Amino acid sequence: MQYGDLVKVYEAIESTASRLEMADILANLFRSSDCKNIRTIVYMTQGNIVPDFYPEKLGMADKLYLRALSMATGQKGSRIKELWDKEGDTGKVTELVFANKSQTTLFSQDLTLERVHTALLKICRADGDGSQDLKMKLLADILHDAKPNEAKYIARLATGRMRIGIAAQTVIDALAIAFATKADKPDIERAFNITSDLGLVGETLCQNGIDGVRGMKVHVGNPIRAMLAERLSSPEELLERLGGKAIFEYKYDGLRIQAHISDSGIKLYSRRLEDMTEQFPDVAKALREAFTGVDAIVEGECVPIDINTGEFLPFQEVSHRRGRKHDLSEAIEDYPVRFHLFDCLYFDGEDLTLKPLPQRRETLSKCVKITPSVKLSEAKVLDDPEKVQTFFMQALADGCEGLMAKSIANDSIYRAGARGYLWIKYKKEYRSEMNDTVDLVAVGAFYGRGKRGGTYGALLMATYNPDSDSFETVCKLGSGFSDVDLATIPEKLNKTKLDSKFTRVNSKLEADVWFEPYLVLEVRGAEITLSPIHTCERGAIRDDAGFAIRFPRYTGTTRIDKKARDATTSAEITDMYRKQLKQSN
Repeated sequence: MQYGDLVKVYEAIESTASRLEMADILANLFRSSDCKNIRTIVYMTQGNIVPDFYPEKLGMADKLYLRALSMATGQKGSRIKELWDKEGDTGKVTELVFANKSQTTLFSQDLTLERVHTALLKICRADGDGSQDLKMKLLADILHDAKPNEAKYIARLATGRMRIGIAAQTVIDALAIAFATKADKPDIERAFNITSDLGLVGETLCQNGIDGVRGMKVHVGNPIRAMLAERLSSPEELLERLGGKAIFEYKYDGLRIQAHISDSGIKLYSRRLEDMTEQFPDVAKALREAFTGVDAIVEGECVPIDINTGEFLPFQEVSHRRGRKHDLSEAIEDYPVRFHLFDCLYFDGEDLTLKPLPQRRETLSKCVKITPSVKLSEAKVLDDPEKVQTFFMQALADGCEGLMAKSIANDSIYRAGARGYLWIKYKKEYRSEMNDTVDLVAVGAFYGRGKRGGTYGALLMATYNPDSDSFETVCKLGSGFSDVDLATIPEKLNKTKLDSKFTRVNSKLEADVWFEPYLVLEVRGAEITLSPIHTCERGAIRDDAGFAIRFPRYTGTTRIDKKARDATTSAEITDMYRKQLKQSN
């Protein structure tokens, strides 16, 4: 197939704003094309050369592309830069340059689809010493033989700016028009959703018809497009929508990962189909220990944790590891994660996406070996709004965003790539940070791990309640400490170390070490939330809940000017909580 024939189709697509017309134009191209070319046409039309989840990505730097353009056309680099400074668009610059092309075309050859695709693939895979020169040469070779309109789209492809308005749904429409019927679209969509490879779907449809597409299976290594959730705002609404009973899971504040496990290796994909394996080798290793001798596709949340408190950290902590190529071992040590599994989509040859959630969950619990780094998501089957609310508070207290409510009915299949009310988010919007710092009293400590081995990893902090003359726990504090702090603060605390809990400390938690309340530290947190495990103003809002500070951090200030009874009072925390509610409403 000549590349110019594809370019004519692109020009026709860009001349219309009608999605139906775009689909018809693309369908005509599919009908007239050899089946072996369908896959490449689909990828390139969407601005790719391979499926989205492959590592090869187009996106050549503009400067490098312009140097290749100069090499191919004989135009001076200074002239091309002048045009670039004026236009700021590689496609437009390419058109202008080709209008005054001076390089001889005596030995030029017509461009084929295969030649353009192969050159771009080699450009993506070029790496190491000399790769920049190789990329320029490969691109210059095809630009040299390109006609002006062909060069324009090569420029767009190479720099990752194809953007002709063709989304996946339009391609699916075109494939149905060309090789099937409108009624067959759901089958084409499902094949795409379980393979994430629309080029493969198109090729299969062309070669084997709709029956071939219906026979496409979940395959380890091909990520399944993520099922998405709707949102509701109360336990009553959730239960009504889900038939009065549902499974409720912690909604972790982490990175959603789909793990593909086989004897040949483990692949980790983000919700956007990015290959995250290199950024999370520790997760891959942990999954290898948790799944032995099986082929499986499982989903879970990769959550940053404080190894000293065992508590979850904000999502931003795990984001430090994304895209990092250097010092990864240090990042793994500095930002440890735990993988919380919540679904199993494939197990030992069986596609589970069409099975109800309870069956998928049961398979997951049977095939995984729970380890410190790999756990099942915290979940309960509930049918009472009050119990849902209590579990919701527990999730918030444990550092989660809220809950996921999921149908357990017979039709609770995994709807790949779809959003609906089989899964529903129930979360509190954290729109207001604590406006002020608080001064809290250290009443206990927990032994450290990792870098903090041999000292305290976290402190149990409390407010003062003057009405009962007691100290009420409000958080575990393990962040914000410098190396100096980690050396000096334990020395100060050990002066008041006790054999057992101080009589006026009200705590449901059991610390490793207890202190007489005297050391006051300044703390800032994300917000104040209800907690079933902390005792600060317990009963002020709900009988079974006190207050907790979410994601507390030491500011670096020790309030040497304050005694323990001068610390922030429990009533002040209640007042701050109510002000937060007003701000978020």
